[in-house]
Amino acid sequence: MPNIGVPELIILLVVVLIIFGPGKLPDIGNAIGRGVREFRKASSDLEDSIRGETTPAQPGNGGAPSSTTGTPGSAGSAEPE
Repeated sequence: MPNIGVPELIILLVVVLIIFGPGKLPDIGNAIGRGVREFRKASSDLEDSIRGETTPAQPGNGGAPSSTTGTPGSAGSAEPE
């Protein structure tokens, strides 16, 4: 995919200016800015919800899951012998 350089951006700006005119250009810029802000907000909200679903390791047990099932004296038992 080719990179867009300064000459291409100038040509694009001239074409947009010719098509929409100088009066509509600020409105188009505002609409694009709002769209980018909404996309960033939705992206960060989704990222926060994904991070919220993962449970952090419990402090104090070294991150090992606690097991309360099993018979006393079996491996993984939460009760001391």
